[in-house]
Amino acid sequence: MGRLARFATLASIAALLSVPAMAADFTLRIHTLVQNPHPYNDMAAYMKEELEERSDNRIAVRIFNAGQLGQDPAVISEMGLGTIDLMISTTSNAVRQLPEFAIFTMPYLFTDMDAVREDLGPDSPIFAHLEEVYANRGLSMKLLALGASGARSISTASVEVNGPEDLKGLKMRTPPTPMDAKVWSSLGMLPVTVDWGELYAAMQSGVAEALESSLPGYDGSKLYEVAPNLALTEHTLQVNHTSISEITWNKLPEDLQALVQEVALEANGYGIDMAKKYDAELVDSLAADHGVKVTRPDKQEFIAILRPVQEELARELDLETEYQLITAAD
Repeated sequence: MGRLARFATLASIAALLSVPAMAADFTLRIHTLVQNPHPYNDMAAYMKEELEERSDNRIAVRIFNAGQLGQDPAVISEMGLGTIDLMISTTSNAVRQLPEFAIFTMPYLFTDMDAVREDLGPDSPIFAHLEEVYANRGLSMKLLALGASGARSISTASVEVNGPEDLKGLKMRTPPTPMDAKVWSSLGMLPVTVDWGELYAAMQSGVAEALESSLPGYDGSKLYEVAPNLALTEHTLQVNHTSISEITWNKLPEDLQALVQEVALEANGYGIDMAKKYDAELVDSLAADHGVKVTRPDKQEFIAILRPVQEELARELDLETEYQLITAAD
């Protein structure tokens, strides 16, 4: 082989080696607002792995966690433009654009996270209703799945809580929402509005004597230092949604639409399992590592007081349709 022929052959080989792997047909950007470890990021990682593998790499997934793409209200707007493809987040952050999601902040709406899995499944009446809500709001988003990412419980500065009677007269920190004020007043507590960022100081100074939060929030903000009595009331379960931009959805062929829908539902089930695991581990570590006094009150005592309040709140906040659809599943 002559010199020029050898050069051409080597050049051809070099060119082949430099060609990048075939690009995916579709690249999906997933937004979450949280840092690791968290069920939302576990769900996003599950979706990435499953979608890429089961689509034979026709779909590539990029995960942007910890709010890299913005806060939820802005992300929802971007989803409408198709510049962000998917989001996994709490329904409470979407209430501005989807007021019907406020129903999920109601106490004791579900018995546990497995009940969320069943009651909010894709074949449930409330899921079908919320799909219509999405369409009627004109957000250019499609609801793929609903799940749960943990429970909220009560902690106090000095009182061990074994039942509703122990809460009477305590100053309870609340965000500025009528639902929270009504709920805690019904238990004989004195609501005081305090921003989350000021909560540690408020508990330390006695401005507030009790608070409610998720276990990761309680642990991450070191609230156990000022509220070392943790009562696992698990009064609210944090419901999350997985949604996709309609612009993105409409670009996908039917087989990939079906795959994305299927994997989103699987991911939400996985997220519920991870949330249960994280909560159980946190209860153990809070007691062992930080001396938190953990009690497990009888939830039925709280439910007996708050069930009538649920119905009043549903009427006052124009959430009767959503409330009836959910409670009918019980």
